[in-house]
Amino acid sequence: MMLGQMIERLGDEAFAAEAMIALGDLALMVEIDAAARSFEVTPAAYAIFAAQGFASHASDDDWLALMTAMERAEDPGTACLKHMLVWSLRHDSGSCDCHHA
Repeated sequence: MMLGQMIERLGDEAFAAEAMIALGDLALMVEIDAAARSFEVTPAAYAIFAAQGFASHASDDDWLALMTAMERAEDPGTACLKHMLVWSLRHDSGSCDCHHA
């Protein structure tokens, strides 16, 4: 799936849930579920917020890393989603050095 399609369709919770399952990363899914619970949202809603947060707050270096990951991936849309989710989890846990509140 292309990047634009992935971002556009993330607004649909059913699609977001399917996209996360398609990542095939059980450990990541467990982390997303825990983060979603802490914000009292569904995992699919967390994915939507992760994409929005990345779009709004990611640094130039974060965007460069995303583009590099997508360039190397067989499925750029899935790589994009995974990168944004991992970024969001790191940001939400306070373990990033991005200086965002």
